[in-house]
Amino acid sequence: MTKPSTAHTFWEHLDELRSVILRTLGGIVLCAAVAFCFKDTLFAVILAPTHSDFITYRLIGAEPFHLSLVNTMLTEQFITHLRIAAYVGLLMASPYVIYQLMRYLSPALYENERRHVRTIVGSAYLMFILGTVVCYLVLFPLTVRFLGTYQVSDEVTPLLSLQSYTDTLLMMCLVMGIVFELPVLCALLSRMHLLTRDAMRTYRRHAMVAILIVAAVITPTGDVFTLLVVSAPIYLLYELSILLVK
Repeated sequence: MTKPSTAHTFWEHLDELRSVILRTLGGIVLCAAVAFCFKDTLFAVILAPTHSDFITYRLIGAEPFHLSLVNTMLTEQFITHLRIAAYVGLLMASPYVIYQLMRYLSPALYENERRHVRTIVGSAYLMFILGTVVCYLVLFPLTVRFLGTYQVSDEVTPLLSLQSYTDTLLMMCLVMGIVFELPVLCALLSRMHLLTRDAMRTYRRHAMVAILIVAAVITPTGDVFTLLVVSAPIYLLYELSILLVK
């Protein structure tokens, strides 16, 4: 077991932390600038679920449709462009950010602690990315198709603003990214002896009800198919968590 390094003084550690923060911010700004420059490609991906030829709609055989987005404020499109570029830049730079943080913290950890931290952080990152992808390909398209085309009367024409569309997309991706951290969280609680496999198996039925409720809140659609599509990956995460706890 390698002893953590304590050679640096407090002020040297503080200076190193400042350097790490500056490097990570620089990486994020650089990636955000690259994403900002590729505006057409960026928004081709962001706006793809507004067309019925999106891969998810084609797989489920959805009827042809097209959502028209409107701009309601003078600066809305520019601000939305900045926000989307910043979010994508953060995702692009996240491996570099994690590397810089791990490089800063590693000298203070024992070798076995470094191994555990690398496993936890790497797993959490991969699960967040997986949750974001599942949201973009499954959850968000089904939600925006239902809510974007829903009409209480033929006299009311649905017009979806660009800001509302992008805010919903970013929020749902963030929520699903957090939900997909369930296996990592359960594994940590198990290592701390706060959660057991038997407890998770005993309350499996309760978990199924909770999952259905969460799925219904995340995707307020009126059809059973969408509810099951959203619930299925979350339930699989629960079963995966049981295996990890074991």
